[in-house]
Amino acid sequence: MTKATIAALQIGSHPERKAATLDKILSYEREIAGADLDLLVLPEAVLGGYPKGSDFGTRLGYRLPEGRDAFAKYYGNAVDLDGPEVGALADLAKRCGTTIVAGVIERGGNSLFCTALFITPEEGLVAKHRKLMPTGSERLVWGLGDGSTMPVIDTPFGRIGAAICWENHMPLFRTAMYAKGVDIWCAPTVDHRDVWRSSMRHIAHEGRCFLVSACQYQPSPAALGVEADGWGEDRDLIAGGSMIAGPLGDVLAGSVAAEEGLITSEIDTADLAKARYDFDVVGHYSRPDIFQLNVDETARPGVRFSDRDTEDAPED
Repeated sequence: MTKATIAALQIGSHPERKAATLDKILSYEREIAGADLDLLVLPEAVLGGYPKGSDFGTRLGYRLPEGRDAFAKYYGNAVDLDGPEVGALADLAKRCGTTIVAGVIERGGNSLFCTALFITPEEGLVAKHRKLMPTGSERLVWGLGDGSTMPVIDTPFGRIGAAICWENHMPLFRTAMYAKGVDIWCAPTVDHRDVWRSSMRHIAHEGRCFLVSACQYQPSPAALGVEADGWGEDRDLIAGGSMIAGPLGDVLAGSVAAEEGLITSEIDTADLAKARYDFDVVGHYSRPDIFQLNVDETARPGVRFSDRDTEDAPED
């Protein structure tokens, strides 16, 4: 199967938290099923929320008590991988026959991670990617992913992988993902700028892959009832701009206006061989005699436990 219909759902987190956001996602079920989608990409942090404009009470050298309260509330709105929200997305994928890549805020112990979940109709949650490098003050509230969650998974319509927001700008990460054979690049984001869309076209062109960029849409701080110092009360907080690009950098769908909605495109992954004829960034256009990349995919837990009895036992 080389032909597929792929899509981005441009949607924002609901101010009334994750249950209301999930209801909003599920309200698109008829449209998703009607489009006969093979792949649906949801924006960065759509479940769990992207707290744009928040400072969590942090000042250099100290934290305010109200910032701890804000973090506790944010932590409470995150999702567990075995929780009902992920289960509901798995059920949606199964009912619609659609693979879903969803941006969530994942609880991992007492830490939070900005994560992309891979959910298939047949198996439900099959993999995750944790954002490797939270950007700027995102580092206040999100942990760093490691090399153990950089999956590229096989689907009937091609191999899919994900990079979240600004980690798309990391050239070595892109190279590692290209080497894994990505056919469809998924980019959950909250970046709505024109330069972001230029980057998306570049990555599709560089990797000779199809690309889906799914961005949140959030109305103005005044409409949401939140504070965002220096942003402008009537300016959209996150203005969308989701798009789908082809392997020569052409825009296949989007950019959508500043509103919620589904952006779709039909693709044929058989076109990838044609696109890579004159440029295969990790193949015939690479120079391994000069440049080499070593990738460490070891999981990096903060604590490891060993069985001392096994360690100390004599060898046979």
